[in-house]
Amino acid sequence: MTDTVAARRAATGDAPRKRAASLTLLGPAFVAAIAYVDPGNVAANLTAGAKYGYLLLWVLVAANASAVVVQYLSAKLGVVTGKSLPELLGMRMRRTPRLLFWAQAEIVAAATDIAEVIGGALALHLLFGLPLVAGGVITGVVSMAILVLQNRRGARTFEVVVTAMLAILTIGFCAGLLFAQVSPGELVSGLVPRFEGSESVMLAASMLGATVMPHAVYLHSALARDRHGDTPAGPERRRVLVMTRWDVALALVVAGGVNVCMLVLAAATLPGVPGTDSIPGAQAAIATHVGPVVGVLFAVGLLASGLASTSVGCMAGAEIMHGLLHVRVPLLVRRIVTLVPAIVLLALNADATMLLVVSQVVLSFGIAFAIVPLVAYTSRRSVMGADVNAVGTRVAAWVIAAVIVALNVALVALTLAG
Repeated sequence: MTDTVAARRAATGDAPRKRAASLTLLGPAFVAAIAYVDPGNVAANLTAGAKYGYLLLWVLVAANASAVVVQYLSAKLGVVTGKSLPELLGMRMRRTPRLLFWAQAEIVAAATDIAEVIGGALALHLLFGLPLVAGGVITGVVSMAILVLQNRRGARTFEVVVTAMLAILTIGFCAGLLFAQVSPGELVSGLVPRFEGSESVMLAASMLGATVMPHAVYLHSALARDRHGDTPAGPERRRVLVMTRWDVALALVVAGGVNVCMLVLAAATLPGVPGTDSIPGAQAAIATHVGPVVGVLFAVGLLASGLASTSVGCMAGAEIMHGLLHVRVPLLVRRIVTLVPAIVLLALNADATMLLVVSQVVLSFGIAFAIVPLVAYTSRRSVMGADVNAVGTRVAAWVIAAVIVALNVALVALTLAG
């Protein structure tokens, strides 16, 4: 009897420690989730809300639900195989297809970086009146400092910094809803799938490209690989995968909620307001109609979004190059090289907000290249062993991939048709 009681007490005492140990497994998805609230999202969501009200809210909800499935499969791939998606592709593709695949992935990564640096530059302009070029340079320099922190202090410190920025941008982008007059009826109607003309389809593709991010798919598998390694099959792997599901769900509930808040804020406060076709105009309109404090918080959120997402995007680009070309370029060198196109575009006085929206359309073309091999690999027993996708997961993942590809085909057709 005494032994039984002692064993029970020991098990009870171990429970808090086990819960604490499980919580330490959280984190990689919060880094990947930064990609879902980058400045490109801001431009796409504000444009959609200002032009079409609540019409495209369903796109965000569907895209975020799809992102939960996609990001979990990416993390699962890294946990089970001990390799990232780019590494597996690099191992299994011949040289020419591998180079072509790398080229499109790099274009996607470059479009991402342009959006993120421009977002940081816009935020610094709104907060301090800095010229966009100077703001872009400062954004690049600060992102270098964040990457140095990751190199010297390790992944856990980097995760804490990025998660703190996620918290800041969540407050910045969502604060306005406390003062906006949201229509419950129109909000519910926005959940009904529909479009209004070809421009709304293009915006939907832009929102999709900003929500289901190709570089986040590539990176998340690497983050899970680095955190959990090639976890042996059995109880420990099952525990890691359970916590990975929680990690993805929690991170994307936050990111998805921020995206919905931005669109709803724009739909409630910006329709019919002149000048809201740009982020500076939208921020000024928000400050006028909702309050100057909310306007400042919005700009602070945009700055946190740009700084965090450009650092994460640089990491993703480095992993893509390492996995597909077997070349490892120092993160700081890559940061300097990928900063140049954004600075050049800013120096040419290109429309910053339009560049953000177009960058998200470019991203939408790269989604299929990331998702299709991800679903294929995680559905193969030869790759995943006993942790191969269940039938229901496999069907859902292929449906998501098919819908995304179909939307991109529609986007191409509408764009060519003018």
